[in-house]
Amino acid sequence: MASLKKTLNKKGYACIPLKMTKTNHFVVKMAVNGKKGRFILDTGASNSCVGFDQVDYFEMKTSASETKAAGAGAVGMETLKSEANKILIGDYKIKNVDLVVFDLSHVNEALEAYKAKKVHGILGADLLRRRKAIVDYQKNCLYLK
Repeated sequence: MASLKKTLNKKGYACIPLKMTKTNHFVVKMAVNGKKGRFILDTGASNSCVGFDQVDYFEMKTSASETKAAGAGAVGMETLKSEANKILIGDYKIKNVDLVVFDLSHVNEALEAYKAKKVHGILGADLLRRRKAIVDYQKNCLYLK
């Protein structure tokens, strides 16, 4: 029987390594607009996002948004939107990506409480679904098509 990796490679999927944090979250290394970052892989997050404090680092252009964010016990959080970003996940390039920008301090405070490294943002279902993502929990690998 062929391995999952071989089968998915034949179908055009790229394998992106994942790292498990002390909080049992998968983290993926990716670049936004050419700047490297650490992002939590969150299949339950509707949108991929970046923290307010990372906008300058990732050289993002933002504009007002009427959308309110919710998650991880917080609701009604103010957001900005950032359009036409370039994402690099491993060797996998995605152009013209829209990202939500909001306060991720509560996420990073929780990670720090467990002595885990901070993250720059969250890789959410919007990008995962469009790229037909498959998570291999045994091999700590994200497959994107």
